[in-house]
Amino acid sequence: MKTPGSLPAEKMTSKSFLYRQTPNLITSARLALVPVVLYMLLEFWSDPWLRFVAMLILILAASTDGLDGAIARRRGLVTNLGKILDPIADKALLGGSLIVLSILGAVPWLATSIILVRELGITLYRLAVIKKKVIAASGGGKFKTVMQIVAVCLVIAPFGFLGDWYLVFTQVVLWFTVALTVWTGVQYLWPKK
Repeated sequence: MKTPGSLPAEKMTSKSFLYRQTPNLITSARLALVPVVLYMLLEFWSDPWLRFVAMLILILAASTDGLDGAIARRRGLVTNLGKILDPIADKALLGGSLIVLSILGAVPWLATSIILVRELGITLYRLAVIKKKVIAASGGGKFKTVMQIVAVCLVIAPFGFLGDWYLVFTQVVLWFTVALTVWTGVQYLWPKK
């Protein structure tokens, strides 16, 4: 018997699925924006306006990182899949952007290599120990991700017309981020007891 205001079982299941999967769907959307950002950087690097648009899309994609986590925690929907998928989405967005920026000559290959080796190493480590424990992102790891986004956006931003100080500032932020990336990687491998 159907009560007033009740939904058919298939609609409840569909709504329930969307409710439970919202954080993972947001993370998947972030992954879907990765090729858009990379394509725009490769194809429109010399166009300041389209570079700026690429940067805005990157910021939009990166900002979903906090959103999916907040929803998952608020609704009690933190899952092992989300703990794995979330950092992979971050690494695809930032790692892909760094590779493209190095191809374009905007970021030194050394900086990109150090960051990618650390990110790949920690991801493989997480996968290796996943049966024993799931390693979620630490506070330092989250700060590192924010700094990577800031550094990449500073490089992408078509603000070179501001002068040499902007280029120097961008390089300082980039290399600080490289050092922070290495430091947080060491903290994952040798946590405090």
